[in-house]
Amino acid sequence: QVQLVESGGGLVQAGGSLRLSCTASGRVISTYYVGWFRQTPGKEREFVATSIWSGSTTDYADSVKGRFTTSRVNAENTVYLQMTKLKPEDTAVYYCAMGGVPSIKSYDYLYWGQGTQVLVSS
Repeated sequence: QVQLVESGGGLVQAGGSLRLSCTASGRVISTYYVGWFRQTPGKEREFVATSIWSGSTTDYADSVKGRFTTSRVNAENTVYLQMTKLKPEDTAVYYCAMGGVPSIKSYDYLYWGQGTQVLVSS
């Protein structure tokens, strides 16, 4: 089992930045992939980014490419989602997830964090 805890959400003005963190505990396997998703009321979870836990290459959704970047601190079992140039349409609950494949589909991920709210004001 893997437990994921996210933090870092909040209210920010359009054009601003936020950094989300996702800390993993439990049986984390180096070949797992970490995915970031976001969800707004009434909509399905939307893919944001995915990368292998032990690597550095990240795939991003077109909607966030060039604005969002991921990073990690292995010693802390933590991955980060740095969000810049935020837009009102980035408003959502953001989730990190972990699974065995680099998927853009939420159902491919085995473990999920509780989510953190990001609100971008115009």
